Amino acid sequence: MDIRDVFGKNLKHYRLKIGISQDALAAKMGVDRAHISSMERGQQNVTIITLWHAALALDVKPAALLDDQAQD
Repeated sequence: MDIRDVFGKNLKHYRLKIGISQDALAAKMGVDRAHISSMERGQQNVTIITLWHAALALDVKPAALLDDQAQD
């Protein structure tokens, strides 16, 4: 599986797990909602900084967003 897809699925999983919208996550990360949508669909090559900001916003370890195994 493409790492962009893995990241996108995990981003969406953890976002829904804490019950926030794409808009709310975008605000926490300082990006546009469309950027969140694009990342969740695996259409973005995210930077390590974006990975870090997503992890902080979702209160998970950065590695959790790159884990291609089953999510909790």
